[in-house]
Amino acid sequence: MTVLVTGGAGYIGSHTVKALRERGEQVVVLDSLEFGSREAVGDTPLLEGDIADDGLVTKLIADHHVEAIVHFAAYKAAGESFENPGRYFSNNVGGSTKLIDSARKAGVEQMVFSSSCAVYGTPSSVPVAEDCPINPESPYGESKAQVERILYWFERCLGLRSVSLRYFNAAGAAMDGSLGEDWTFSMNLVPAAMKALLGAGPPLRIFGTDYPTPDGTAIRDYIHVDDLADAHLRALDYLRAGGASTSVNLGTGTGSSVRDVLEAAQRAAGRPVPSQESDRRPGDPIALWADNTRARDLLGWSARYDLDDIVKSAWSWHSTHL
Repeated sequence: MTVLVTGGAGYIGSHTVKALRERGEQVVVLDSLEFGSREAVGDTPLLEGDIADDGLVTKLIADHHVEAIVHFAAYKAAGESFENPGRYFSNNVGGSTKLIDSARKAGVEQMVFSSSCAVYGTPSSVPVAEDCPINPESPYGESKAQVERILYWFERCLGLRSVSLRYFNAAGAAMDGSLGEDWTFSMNLVPAAMKALLGAGPPLRIFGTDYPTPDGTAIRDYIHVDDLADAHLRALDYLRAGGASTSVNLGTGTGSSVRDVLEAAQRAAGRPVPSQESDRRPGDPIALWADNTRARDLLGWSARYDLDDIVKSAWSWHSTHL
């Protein structure tokens, strides 16, 4: 049987496709290629198309005997979602709803969903556990929370079991050097720091230096993309073994500030990151890191790589793939 990976030609998707293939899984990718790359999936079968295309999805599932879906396909920039919320709700929620409906009608009973810690907004305390109130502070976070609720109802009504993986901050490149992030469209901190270091972008903007944190900058939980890929495989195994639908945080359980990341980048590159201080952005929580107890207990998963590993792998990738 086959695993369908939507958005599998993108950053986290392609690393997960690689991990699935390496352990012998049959995989097919569906990607619009708006942000993905055919080269990122090698010889894995790839269909270019829209997750909202019922005919395409239904035929793909039948032709490839798809038993489970790993669903990445979504827009993911929280800042941009404030500028164009309709785009995020139409694609992330509307497209996902059509995909889920088509998949279940075609007989798929298992789905791993790429969710986000953005569903929590600014939590009342950290580390954040899965029972923390859902209170998104951006249209992006709201779109992920809505898809989680849709999956809940599809299980209750039609028996589609799912695991919603609430990522914290994905970063880094494959530890074997074979894959990495296309920074062309990325607005995330680590690739922005790499651009600044390599002269491929402006100085890094530090959004907010007056947060009530030890160094005044916001704190996040950075997780290596290879660790994320491994968690998706474990979530699939959990569902195949009959596991009930659930949501799971994916983080290291350790918070790192913006300045911590810049110091790690300086250690990796041997020179400081050009940067400039700026005002806070709307929707940015002060501090957010994971309680990953459920990931350990249910999936047998924990992060293997730390912040220095993440930043070193990113530097190795970007400095050789300008």
